[in-house]
Amino acid sequence: MNKIDNQHSTMTCIVCPMGCHLTIEHSTKEGNHQVTGNQCSRGEQYAIEEITHPTRMLTTTVKLNHGNVTRLPVKTAQPVPKALLYQCMQQLNQLEVEAPVKRGQVLMKNLLNTGVDVVATRSA
Repeated sequence: MNKIDNQHSTMTCIVCPMGCHLTIEHSTKEGNHQVTGNQCSRGEQYAIEEITHPTRMLTTTVKLNHGNVTRLPVKTAQPVPKALLYQCMQQLNQLEVEAPVKRGQVLMKNLLNTGVDVVATRSA
């Protein structure tokens, strides 16, 4: 995201393959935002969420005990707040999982009280 000035930001939408160049006008009075440049309705929603409450899917690996590999790929089941990514990684770096594990298996519930589970992305 790029700041043009204190009242405008720009970003490229990543919701669909069109890659629209969005301009967001920040309204300080009512907390509303005006989005232009989007060619579909999802672009406006994406821009407002990215400005007000950015989230990201988190993918990483965790230690796997007694498996045919030592690291197991995992991901969050839903996006987590971007501001918590570092703390989420710290917690997941401490996680050790016992084999066998099935793809889709919940390995950690409610990561950092976000309501988001961590799941295995492969069987091992």
